[in-house]
Amino acid sequence: MIDDHRELRIFLHLAQTLNFGRTSLDCHVSPATLTRTVQRWESHLGHRLFDRGPRGVALTAEGHRFREYAVRALELWNGYREAAPDPAELTGRLSVFATVTACQALLPELLAPFHAAHPQVRVELRTGDAAAALARLDEGEADVAVAGIPARLPESLVSRTVATTELVFVTARDRTDDGLDGPFVLPHRGLVREAAERWFRSRAPGHRRAPDVASEPEGHEALLTLVALGYGTGIVPRLVLDNSVVRDRLTIIPADPQPAVFTIGLCVRRVDLRRPLVAALWSLTERGTS
Repeated sequence: MIDDHRELRIFLHLAQTLNFGRTSLDCHVSPATLTRTVQRWESHLGHRLFDRGPRGVALTAEGHRFREYAVRALELWNGYREAAPDPAELTGRLSVFATVTACQALLPELLAPFHAAHPQVRVELRTGDAAAALARLDEGEADVAVAGIPARLPESLVSRTVATTELVFVTARDRTDDGLDGPFVLPHRGLVREAAERWFRSRAPGHRRAPDVASEPEGHEALLTLVALGYGTGIVPRLVLDNSVVRDRLTIIPADPQPAVFTIGLCVRRVDLRRPLVAALWSLTERGTS
């Protein structure tokens, strides 16, 4: 469910950090989007909310007043949403975002207890690129995301580990060389791409060079298809490989050092833990993953 109060939360984060770069990073919004958000509020209110000068960013007097309003508005909204029916009679819609692999390998077991306890709740499942999962969640486009967990999770989100999987290098089964000298098929962005770049930097000095990147697809499933076609060596979570329809056309390449372990978690917005549907799912997954 799209959160109509997302821009208030972004404003409050910026009012706390007084740092556009930090808020842009933590709230998963581009610097341009953050600037436009502030400008929209200032235009609507008819006052500047922030002073930007050589000494940094500071709240104006109107900015302090608006911060008080934003805090009260979100408290009232959260209080309204806390007034819930009996959990045994929960109804409504819960939007879940996950990759195709997570839908097949993790969600049946993860969501089964919730569906059994609350059969009247309609679960809407959206799939997409793993790299976009947390941004979709933080921007209110989903209530729940199953995604890779970064070392530093945004303060607005909370996660619970549901699976861990190793990262593996894979290449076409009929390839004759070892594949670790490239070319490479790497994710366009995201945690796996970052892990791959750390691995390239960790190699022995004689092999430590910029990788020859043949393609940068969006999504692990697309990456494995290109690898199976012979475009290069790829890196994916083992969980993705094990559930891929092209796995029989691929082979794992032993790597030294081994890439880092990949953690997958159930993620929600921290403020949404007060919402009945999200709280019910969170409680049931806690029992299942403890």
